[in-house]
Amino acid sequence: MRRQVPLVICFVAGVLMLAQSFVPPLNWFYTNALAWARIISCIAVFIGLISLVRLHATKVRRRAADWKFSIITLLALLYMMLAGLLTRYGVFVKLHGQCVPGSMGDKIVTGFQNAFNFQDIFLNIQIPVQATMFSLLAFYIASAAFRAFRARTFEATLLLVAATIVMLGRVPVGHYIWGVPQATAWILDVPNTAAKRGIMIGIGLGMTSTALKIMLGIERTYLGIKD
Repeated sequence: MRRQVPLVICFVAGVLMLAQSFVPPLNWFYTNALAWARIISCIAVFIGLISLVRLHATKVRRRAADWKFSIITLLALLYMMLAGLLTRYGVFVKLHGQCVPGSMGDKIVTGFQNAFNFQDIFLNIQIPVQATMFSLLAFYIASAAFRAFRARTFEATLLLVAATIVMLGRVPVGHYIWGVPQATAWILDVPNTAAKRGIMIGIGLGMTSTALKIMLGIERTYLGIKD
C-alpha cells in the first residue's frame, strides 16, 4: 500500500497535466498545480535553509577545514535575512501611515532601511562577485578551447576553422575582413541552429520517455525504491 498509493497519485496527476493541454475545462488543475508548486517550493527553501545552517554550524563547532568561511556564510545569511525583513517592515510601516514624516519613528525606520538596504547589498556585493566568477570562467574556457581546437582530426579541424571565423566575426576587427561577417552569420544560422534543434529534440524525447516511465511506475527511484 505504501508503494501503490504514491504511484496512483503520480499517474493520475501526470494524466491530468497531459490532458489539460488538450482539454480546456481541465485548466483548473494546471492552475492549482502551479499554486501547490509555489507552496512546496517555499517549504523546500525553508528545509534548505535549515540544512545550510546545520551544515555550517557543524563545521564551525568541529573546526573542520575552512570553518572560518562557514562563519562568514552564516553571518551573511543572517545579515541578508535582517535586511529583507527590516526593509519590508519599514515599507509596511510607511505605507500604512504609522510613521509621521520627519518624526523620530520615521527617522528610526529610515535609518534601519539605510543600514540594511537589500538593494545596495545586491548591487555592491552580489554583482561584483558574479562578475569576478565569470571573469575567472573566461580563463577556463580559453584553456578548454586550446585543448579542443587542436587540428589532429578532420572534425577537430572543422571545429577550429568554424570557431576562428565566429570569433573574428564577433570582434570589431572581423568586420573589416571581407566575407567574415557573412560567414559568421551563416555558421550561426544554419549549422549551429540545426545542431541546437537536434539537441532540443533529443532533450524533448528524453523528457517524454522519463515522464512516461515515472507515470507508469517503471522509474521508482524518487520513492526510494531501487527495484
